[in-house]
Amino acid sequence: MQQKIPARAALILTAGFLVLFLGGGARFAVGLTFKPIVEDLNWDRSQLGLAVALFQVVSAAAMFVSGRLADRSDPRLVLGGGLLVSGIGIGLMSMMAAPWHALLLYGVIFALGNGAASIIPVGVIVTRAFPGRTGIANAAVMSGMSVGQLVMIASLAAVMVSLSWRSVFLLLGIACLAPLPLLLLAIPKATPAQAAAAQPAAGAGLVDAARTRPFWLLLAVYAVCGFGDFFVSTHVVAFAQDRGVSPLLAGNLLALMGLTGLIGVIAGGAMSDRLGPVWPTALSFAARVAVFALVLVDQSEISVAIFALVFGATFLVTAPLTVVFVAERFGTRHLGALIGLITMVHQICGGIGAYFGAAVFDVTGNYNDAFVAMLVLSLIATLLTLLLRRPRDEEATV
Repeated sequence: MQQKIPARAALILTAGFLVLFLGGGARFAVGLTFKPIVEDLNWDRSQLGLAVALFQVVSAAAMFVSGRLADRSDPRLVLGGGLLVSGIGIGLMSMMAAPWHALLLYGVIFALGNGAASIIPVGVIVTRAFPGRTGIANAAVMSGMSVGQLVMIASLAAVMVSLSWRSVFLLLGIACLAPLPLLLLAIPKATPAQAAAAQPAAGAGLVDAARTRPFWLLLAVYAVCGFGDFFVSTHVVAFAQDRGVSPLLAGNLLALMGLTGLIGVIAGGAMSDRLGPVWPTALSFAARVAVFALVLVDQSEISVAIFALVFGATFLVTAPLTVVFVAERFGTRHLGALIGLITMVHQICGGIGAYFGAAVFDVTGNYNDAFVAMLVLSLIATLLTLLLRRPRDEEATV
């Protein structure tokens, strides 16, 4: 018989899912609007790509800070404050007229809010609510990002047929602010004393973890992961349009990546609970090697679609597994700080990947050289992931 989920734990799952649903949909909107913005405002792709890169760096720092706060204080204030700042930043993007507006509104304000209302504090509270099923519980709540990408991007792609990219950002601003009262009711309030009491007694801190090989392997794997993730999510719609795909279909491709991402993250979480986090992570990188090779050989519309959908299936696999890797290797006392640091590296490298793709296109007129770099890095990440396998004698003691 399956155990019934306690009401409080179910509320935490629901609230966390909603936060990530909104954050995921809002974050990917720049990929949907990338080409219309640069064409409407007569910008180079690298100018908007720089704003995406700045977003990654600032949101990465915000994620790390939010992880520390989630370890020590009330996570609902972290999440609620993040949604508030996100809504203001992305809503004001409807008024952009110059590249520095994108840098400030998307690269700083929205980045701070999106980084705070992120997988880090959500992962901390979910892991503590479901200590026995960490992989599948985090996969379920983090599937909110895939569902948000699917539902919100598909809806916004339809909106853009009759309305402008400015309307997209205005609607997103409203969407981020609307559920704040529900969020504050769903997540129980916790005082700093209660948060401290809820912390596990054991677990390595940043300094102790940094003395181990697995920590540095994790940083390298997640750096490559972020580099590829945000290169593709930022440029896939523009790439598809460059190859002759209609704007509506290209936008829906990005949305459908959310559907395949949902399948991938749930499958990866379930596999992790049975086999550990190494195998689903390695398989996701191996799939990336295959699709980057495909799109280098053939860039027909069908190959572009296969590339997008298969890559989408790998996009969020590693997100819940960050929690599993860290909890398995270093314990959960400093879970927020550790996954915050790893995710910060992931995000910063994601910004580099987004800008790298734009810069390569501006110089060469296509993305081929970027695809070669992504293929090589994905192959390296596959091998590094396999080095994270635990020795048999260590597994036997768990």
